[in-house]
Amino acid sequence: MVLNSILKCMFSPRLIQMYHNASERHYKPLPLEKWSDRVIRSFYIAWKFGLYTSPFLGVILYSRNYLLPQTLWEVSKLAAGMGVLLFVTFCTRALGRSMNFTYLEFLDVLTKAQENITAHKADLMVYDFDFSAWPVEYDLSGTKSSANTLVETHYKGVIDYVTSIPLHVIAYLAIHSFGIRLIYPGSLKFLQSILESRLLDGRATLIEKYRGQRYKLKTADGNTIDTMFVNFRQPYNNSGILVICCEGNAGFYESDIMYTPLADSLNFAVLGWNHPGFGSSTGVPYPGQEQNAIDAVIQFAINKLGFKLENIVLFGWSIGGYTAAWAAMTYPDIKGVILDATFEDLLPLAVNHMPKWWEPIVKLAVRRYVNLDVAQLLLKYHGPLRLIRRTQDEVICLQQGDLTTNRGNYLLMKILKHRYPYVFEEKQQMLLLQDYLSHVLDKDKMQLLQSEFNVANLEELSNNEHFLFLKRSYAQEYTKSYPMKLGENFNNKQKNQLVLLLALWYMSDYDATHCAPLNPRKFQLPCTIESQNTEGTQEFLWN
Repeated sequence: MVLNSILKCMFSPRLIQMYHNASERHYKPLPLEKWSDRVIRSFYIAWKFGLYTSPFLGVILYSRNYLLPQTLWEVSKLAAGMGVLLFVTFCTRALGRSMNFTYLEFLDVLTKAQENITAHKADLMVYDFDFSAWPVEYDLSGTKSSANTLVETHYKGVIDYVTSIPLHVIAYLAIHSFGIRLIYPGSLKFLQSILESRLLDGRATLIEKYRGQRYKLKTADGNTIDTMFVNFRQPYNNSGILVICCEGNAGFYESDIMYTPLADSLNFAVLGWNHPGFGSSTGVPYPGQEQNAIDAVIQFAINKLGFKLENIVLFGWSIGGYTAAWAAMTYPDIKGVILDATFEDLLPLAVNHMPKWWEPIVKLAVRRYVNLDVAQLLLKYHGPLRLIRRTQDEVICLQQGDLTTNRGNYLLMKILKHRYPYVFEEKQQMLLLQDYLSHVLDKDKMQLLQSEFNVANLEELSNNEHFLFLKRSYAQEYTKSYPMKLGENFNNKQKNQLVLLLALWYMSDYDATHCAPLNPRKFQLPCTIESQNTEGTQEFLWN
């Protein structure tokens, strides 16, 4: 009986904390389990660090003649000794767990939940443990993947193809070793170890305070995605609006943007998820895996939680704008998209942050393997859209402190030029938009509005004959399809006025740095211009 209990505990999951008693939340392992677990986790972190840095370590070892046969023999003996130590450590950890009544009680609940998660979900939600053992509750594995990341490469001839092979090899190795981790640092396990306490507390808050429900989804490509669903303000129903949050490159649902739509002033159901390789989600955040992940999240929201597509809002922050944009393109009937501090294309930022002599490799690596072109995806989405620009953004500005280099500006310009081509037929209107986007202070923007509409304030704007004419023109032309013919017969004055109104309605400024939490007052659902009122216009400009 004792031996059977030890064997069951040999490779069972690590129990971390329990939620039924907030004052005694953290699980207290016996000394045998505690110290054995630390040794095992240290081995794991060291292995991951070695894997990430293997290209550099290989070069260093080779340059110092450490890769000779006799040296490799000594290394193999050392590895064998470490293997024996690791095996003994697993045995002592299992012994410690088998002597702990709390752990055995948890293991019994987990076993029952793995057999029938629906019947035992409430009991399982009491425990926080290694997510690998959590039963899959929504499975898309084996279905046709929706991912589409193919980038065509054109060559001028055989010589061009042959000479590009070394660059392709270097780009491939760079992206698949350290490159993807530089783009998505949240996938680094040692960083997650540093943040573990913060993530655990955040998850506990979502479950204890907001009555969140944790789910495990399986994507079409076999990854498992850790998600958290919150709908705590009323008895569960799926008739309201669901906000799906897409985190940044070092963001987790436990601690970041999910808390904005959960504010008391709002009343949304919220679904958060972690990128592949982030937290308890498996995989690596390559574009294809990202696409399959958000696809599984949306399918889960529709088919498992029961929300209608037209009641789903996508909320993306920073690099999370890519998955939000891809999902919007793939599910064009969603209610709307809100993008906070998002760039239009990864390439300019990648080139800007790397040495100049790396530029050919960076361009090839990004375009071929991590082509996060947010703007091109959004051009294929015709629904309501809202952009939030951080005026002190230090991450997506090519030059820190220079608002004109904020890549969110370029995202807005590309969207407006695509949706309203007749408005931007002449260079003059694009220059006016650039001038508007160069201003940080609201009073400077107000001066532009006053000069174009001849009004003293926004209250007067609603009664301005030019404003009413533009709004009527938009409502008459609006067909939920772009490009639109709006502005086809407008004069320059009318086009200039429309440029400012479009900029107002599509983008709002937030006086904050890139990583500052978004004020819930800035979280406003996107809608079409013809449905806007004066109060909405005023709030967009001044809040």
